[in-house]
Amino acid sequence: MSTTSEYSFFQSVEKSFDKASKYTNWEEGLLEQIKACNSIYSMRFPVKMDDGRIEVIEAYRVQHSQHKSPCKGGIRFSMAVNQDEVMALAALMTYKCAIVNVPFGGGKGGIKINPRTLSAYELEKITRRYTAELVKKNFIGPGIDVPAPDYGTGEREMAWIVDTYQSLKPGEIDAAGCVTGKPVSLGGVRGRKEATGLGVFYGVREVCLMGDVMKKLGLTVGIENKRVIVQGLGNVGYFSAKFFRTHGAKVVAIAEFEGAIYCADGLDEEAVFQHRKTTGSILNFPGATNIEKSSDALEMDCDILIPAALENVIDKNNAPNIKAKIIGEAANGPLTPEADEILSKKGVLVIPDMYLNAGGVTVSYFEWLKNLSHVRYGRLEKRFTENANINIINQMEELTGKKVSATERAVIAHGPDEIDLVHSGLEETMINATREIMDIWNANPSIPDMRTAAYVCAINKVAHSYTELGIFP
Repeated sequence: MSTTSEYSFFQSVEKSFDKASKYTNWEEGLLEQIKACNSIYSMRFPVKMDDGRIEVIEAYRVQHSQHKSPCKGGIRFSMAVNQDEVMALAALMTYKCAIVNVPFGGGKGGIKINPRTLSAYELEKITRRYTAELVKKNFIGPGIDVPAPDYGTGEREMAWIVDTYQSLKPGEIDAAGCVTGKPVSLGGVRGRKEATGLGVFYGVREVCLMGDVMKKLGLTVGIENKRVIVQGLGNVGYFSAKFFRTHGAKVVAIAEFEGAIYCADGLDEEAVFQHRKTTGSILNFPGATNIEKSSDALEMDCDILIPAALENVIDKNNAPNIKAKIIGEAANGPLTPEADEILSKKGVLVIPDMYLNAGGVTVSYFEWLKNLSHVRYGRLEKRFTENANINIINQMEELTGKKVSATERAVIAHGPDEIDLVHSGLEETMINATREIMDIWNANPSIPDMRTAAYVCAINKVAHSYTELGIFP
């Protein structure tokens, strides 16, 4: 994590919160309660490694807010994990869930390991022991706290967690809902893998469809032909790039830790991914120009910049050199507070992480609901809808004496699969959240930027939850 900021990550979140709270009318004590982390579980446990030595593992689970239950947030495996980072990410989860109307409190977990240096067996032992520690302290459960994948974790780790939980809680009928991001065969939901990147696309697209905003930035309305730079080719960066490209934008540069590549005609993220898989690097991609220093890609000329890696990559030192008109924060905390101030004065529109990367938690919510209902999305209505649509087509053909083509018939008759419903629900969520934030900003022009407007939106919703509970009348 960069040390160029004078604030820790959690202090940066608190600073943004304080900046926004001035634009609300809530009592100081209530604001302090919303801001505070309710529960912090810091743990150490021994694990026997493959070579026979015993290693003491450092791990955390933070429950930032229980204004809604359960708490929700990912688990990351990284050597950069520390209590401050996990607290900050848990706080962002509270605000993120509030903005997109997902009824969870914020949580986050982290284990201080480098997963690349450990065997699958070592990772499994660490993950299962961590889960057992959470169960022991009542820090996990479908109605208590529901983890998910994050940096360094994925479906495999979530499968280990749910299996461990079920073994320790025999007979709990909703046990599959103790974690999301699971393989589909274990109760996962289709569409979860691409959810964060797709949510980033939907959020940025909605902003780009706002004529008054685009006019102010000197850009045309819509996504088509916008030049996009993506930093990070992990899950979020890959799918963000994919959806921008397939909807008509040009991904002119992709950056990774080994360097960056540039092509004015646009890059295909899948071809770049395969090239990296083969060569171990995105550099020397056919038809692209190498950029030796990865961070230089952030300062290149483009319309939309998507930082989709780790936090604090744009700070007071490189912010003055940013040429993008729009920054879509796909990662958590990619801008320092100093960078925020500089870019705001430059007229750059920063679409904030705290709601823009909420695609993951939104689809996690759909998965959790699926686990509690024990029914796959689309199972009850898909065939009925298809039959009804076919009847309508047949009636229209009979009345008009004309036939629709086989392709058109298939499109019109199609009943929604699980993935169709998940993508549709995510699109609706991101569009509504974007409009809600923009409405708050437009209603109060003294709010300096979109991030502050998003915080105002989150604070109001969490505060209303507390007052409705009768805790703070």
